[in-house]
This record gives sequence, structure tokens and C-alpha cells, in this order.
Amino acid sequence: MLKRKVGILTFSDGRDYIHRDLLEVNWRYQNRVASALEATGEVEVVAGQDIIWTPELAQREARRLAEAGVDLTIFNFAIWTFPHLTAIATRFAPGPYILFCNLHPSEPGMVAMLSNAGSMDQLGLTYTRIWGDIEDPAVLRRVMTYTRAASALNRLKGQTYGLFGGRPLGMYTATANLDQWMSLFGVDVEHIEQYDIIRYSQAVDANRVEAAFQWLEKHVGAIRYDGRALTAEKLKLQVRSYYAVRRLIEERSLDFVGFKAHGDLTDHFVTMDVAEAFLNDPYDFDGPKEPIVAATEADMDGALTMQILKHLSGEPALFADVRHYDAEDDVWYLANSGTHTTYFAARSKDPAVNLKKVTFFPEVSYYPAGGASVQHFAAPGPVTLARLARRRGQYWLAIVPADFVEFSEPVMRAKAATTTPEWPHAFARLRVSPDDFLSSYPCNHTHGICGDYVDELLAVAQILGIDAKVYR
Repeated sequence: MLKRKVGILTFSDGRDYIHRDLLEVNWRYQNRVASALEATGEVEVVAGQDIIWTPELAQREARRLAEAGVDLTIFNFAIWTFPHLTAIATRFAPGPYILFCNLHPSEPGMVAMLSNAGSMDQLGLTYTRIWGDIEDPAVLRRVMTYTRAASALNRLKGQTYGLFGGRPLGMYTATANLDQWMSLFGVDVEHIEQYDIIRYSQAVDANRVEAAFQWLEKHVGAIRYDGRALTAEKLKLQVRSYYAVRRLIEERSLDFVGFKAHGDLTDHFVTMDVAEAFLNDPYDFDGPKEPIVAATEADMDGALTMQILKHLSGEPALFADVRHYDAEDDVWYLANSGTHTTYFAARSKDPAVNLKKVTFFPEVSYYPAGGASVQHFAAPGPVTLARLARRRGQYWLAIVPADFVEFSEPVMRAKAATTTPEWPHAFARLRVSPDDFLSSYPCNHTHGICGDYVDELLAVAQILGIDAKVYR
């Protein structure tokens, strides 16, 4: 994952004799902030070359950060500063902003932060306030939380979602307003015919298909050929569809995608389960790669949620239906064909480790075109589930901290048999009552990443200016 690019500007007193007297103090605090951020391994710092004490410097240093393409800017306050200098800098330095100050009684950085925050409020700018010693892990964690959120949203800007096909299965929640996406998230939408997948599949080199097929035969735990829904030729056609989509993504400069599939590809070509799983994975048949978010059922807000989650963590994102609540064991069954990436089978970047836990089943009868259904059980551990949704045209964000749990293999197989045993399953234990969850969770789809990203998602909502609800 590319490092998050963070700008740092440190401000000073506008009186030259005070500025000169406290110049060393300002440099010391700026260098400490820069060093702490770089030590995380996540951040590339673009630090100010001058301490800002004049309007000219405010313009010049802020323009330099803009030219460097930083994801956000930290305004650093170690002493009293003149707030108009920060206001000038905001005309050029990329936001959102972190107003950061020390808490030393002899160095009134806190006074400066509060004064500058008042100016930012009056100007209607998006920012957060953080105070304390940057070398305190709790303080650094707050800075990194906001940094991840801001960089995730800035990386969205200018990206293109490839929408293959139209609305699936009559779902309003799977469609979104193009104008709203561009104005709020900075994301464009490119509509693509699903027939292009069929057309491009025919042109994939046969040797490449055969090599990928042999790789799957070697690494997948079991492939349950039945001579009808799942044959070697149908699996090879699914491999062709994967390479076809990769070529379309490259040619059309797509950043993330979604496939309608239902009723078209699933009836007359082959299912997209293999393509969707390996697009989302951090590897494919040819080696390591960046995960490419792919949403099944052409779910636009689902894909957008997954793309934000991916930008937050750098890891693959989950797509699943909220299928069932098992009261006896207090777990939710999350299951859907396709986009439940194989990474979740063992949470490993090594495909051999994950795929030995994967079974390719013949596709279910509702998808008569056939192919392999990519089945596995998600490995245990903490996850953060989320969903962007709309209420009366306004976006809000559902955030669901949870843990994936596992049972013995026979028990998991028995539980899956009560739903659709051919599909991948995650057994999730939420931190909210079933009544509270089912009363307001916004749709049938949920998405997630490994780890705890609740605070980052709250920061995402704050930066976007939308409501958020944490289910706990």
C-alpha cells in the first residue's frame, strides 16, 4: 500500500523579534511530529521548509504542499501564532486539517490552537483538534486515525467505478445517484455492458488460461466437479472471465467495479464467483497484486463502502449478505456467492495458506450457467463491518464492530447447510442486540475489514459531514 502523504506546517508569532526568539522551539516541535509519523511506517511526511510568520510564507509553504499532493495537512502550534496566517494557508494547503498543539504551560500552543480553531469554524472548514505529546501512543493514535480517514477519502477523489450491467434483482439499495457520488465522494461511474466480458473472454490466451487452471488445481483444497454445473471447461471459462475483466479494468482506467451478473451471465455465460473472489484477493493465479474491489449484484454503495475500507486498511474487503441470526450460539451468518474473497479463509497473504481451506462447489441451481462457487469459512478474529446508506437522499454510515468466530468443521458445515452450503460463510458475533440491529441496519448487504477501524470510520463520517451509527 502506498504511504499516506501528510503535510506539516508550523506557525509562529507575526512579530519578527518573537518569531526569531522562538524559532528553535518551533523547529523542535515540528521535527518531533514528523519523526513520530514517519516511524509508523504508514506515512510520508512533507514538512514545511520554513516556519510560517508572514503571509508570503503562508502562501508559499501551502502551495508547496498542494504541489506535493498531500492527503491532508497538519497545522502545528507550539507557541502563540497569528491566526490569519493559518487562514491564508487554507486557501492552498490540501484539507482536511489536523490542528495539533503541545500542552506545555510555558509555550502557549494550546492558546494558538483554540484561536485558530475559532477561525476555522468561522470559515466553515473541515478539521479536527488534537493535543498533547506526539510521542504519547494515545496521541499518535488519534493523529493516525484521522490521517487514515482523510487519506482514504482523498484517494477516492477522481477514481472511477466500473458498473457492469444495470440494477440487479430490483434492489434500490444497489443503485446510487451519479451526481451525488461526484459531489460528495469525487467518484465517477462508467457504465459497461456485461457482454463485453463475454467478448473479451474469447480473446484470452489459451496458455494463460491453462496455467491458471493448473494453479487452481494445485492450490484449492477441493474442486467438486460434477460433470454438469462444474466442469473443467466451465472453470476455465471463469478464469477467462477474470482475465477479461482485468483487461477491461486496465483499458478503461477503472479503480473498482461491480457486476450485475444475475439473469444475464448467471443464466447464459458463467457465474462471476471466481472472478469476483480473486479480484478482491491480494493475489491471483499470476502472483501478488493489489486487491481490486469488486461488488456482486452491482451494489454501488456496497462497492464504495468496500473501497473506503480498503483505503483505510490496505487489506481486502468483505462483501456478504446478512443471512441469518443463530440465537443458540449468538452468531450471525454472513454469506453470499462470489465476492467473499478467499483471503478471509485464513487471513494470509499467501494464497496457498488460504486456498487449502477453500472448496469449489458446483454452482447452485438458481444459476443455470454453472461454474464454481468459491466456498470457505472465514477465519476467526476482530472485524469492522460497515455500510454506506441513504435516508431521504442523505448518506449515513452504519458501523458494526464484530468478531468472526469459528466452530468445529462439522458444526460449521451443519450451520452452512441450513442456508446455502455452496457459498462462503462468516460467523459473526456482534456487540449489539439482534433487535437493535435488525430494527435499523440499512440493507441486506454488509462489508468489512479485519481489525478495529471504528474510530477511523467515525472520522470518515465527520469529514464527509454525514451521520454515523455505531452498533454496540
